[in-house]
Amino acid sequence: MLLIPAAIPPHKPVEQEPGAEHRLKMCRLAVGGDERFAVSDVELRREGPSYTADTLAVLSSQAPIDELVLILGGDIAAGLPEWHRPERVLELATVAIAQRRGTPRGKVEQALATLRGSERARFFEMPRIEISSTMVRRRVAAGLPIRYFVPDHVLDYIQREGLYRSDVPVTAAPQPAS
Repeated sequence: MLLIPAAIPPHKPVEQEPGAEHRLKMCRLAVGGDERFAVSDVELRREGPSYTADTLAVLSSQAPIDELVLILGGDIAAGLPEWHRPERVLELATVAIAQRRGTPRGKVEQALATLRGSERARFFEMPRIEISSTMVRRRVAAGLPIRYFVPDHVLDYIQREGLYRSDVPVTAAPQPAS
């Protein structure tokens, strides 16, 4: 599993956005030493908005025999037709879709049906975990605990750096741990 933070998320502006370097650091902290996961800064090294089609093309060229699988929540998958080059995304990767509360499967299927290559999209079953990045950011901003919603190292980092709090200015880059 490869985690890739976006340099400039093109579709999802975030209040109190800490910046790509903080998000990269949090991904690395979340992964820890688990060999099943890796973190890539491929999107941070590229200028401009982070488009999934471009990232998949880079990954495909680096490992042409690997099968790429892009995991999306149903809410995000329903918006795939609005993405930059969505048919290229479907050409380069199997899109694995986890259902999310509030987005019926039919709505996702209807949206994907408008795209060439939609047969490469697959729904998969998993336990419903009602945790989202938006929910975590809102809890931090409201001063509510996020323990057990994020790995402990990520929680410590968010607290140390003052991320997502509306009363703390966001620093430009991660600060070294003391």
